[in-house]
Amino acid sequence: MDKIARTTQDIGRRLRAARVGAGLTLASVARQAGVSEGFLSKLERGQAAASIANLIQLADVLGLGLHELFPSDSAPAKTRVAVHRADTGDLQEVAATGYRWRHLGGGAPLDRMEVFHLVFPRAKGMATTVSHPGQEHCYVLSGEVLFHVGDAQYRLKAGDGILIDSQQPHRAENAGRGQAQMLMTVARPADASDVPDWWRLSATTTKEET
Repeated sequence: MDKIARTTQDIGRRLRAARVGAGLTLASVARQAGVSEGFLSKLERGQAAASIANLIQLADVLGLGLHELFPSDSAPAKTRVAVHRADTGDLQEVAATGYRWRHLGGGAPLDRMEVFHLVFPRAKGMATTVSHPGQEHCYVLSGEVLFHVGDAQYRLKAGDGILIDSQQPHRAENAGRGQAQMLMTVARPADASDVPDWWRLSATTTKEET
């Protein structure tokens, strides 16, 4: 793969990572940037090249500096070292569900792995079932969580974990009386271009855990 093709794919991955991280749809970003949804989809998959004007418009919509779309020492395409401290990082709330999550590491355009801290509320819930390329490992930190994987159900308590092929339809919900907390690691294959995050499907607001 030549340098132009590699750069095109890298820019696409960075655009998608920024869009998904902001909880925005392809249609919304395309409309605000003045490009077609089909073009943006191809751009994110590295199947189309964008003009500088297009990149400036997209970066503006996504709240990025133009330099953040290109590899650099300050914004590497692949994580080399990332430290997460216990006293940093607010929990994001998934609107109207009570679910909260915090990003712990990974997620750069060329990373294969991403780690999250999830908090399940005592009430409410999200019945969204997802299926996508890759694998997931979930480790219950506290409380009880019921995993639905295909037609099977797995009830896990603190200290239990589950590894699944994410191609299977799956979802998780609180199965205890109090809130439940879980460590979730998502691994995606190198050719995966669209791995949905169910806890990011709604607009998010930042709240500190109390």
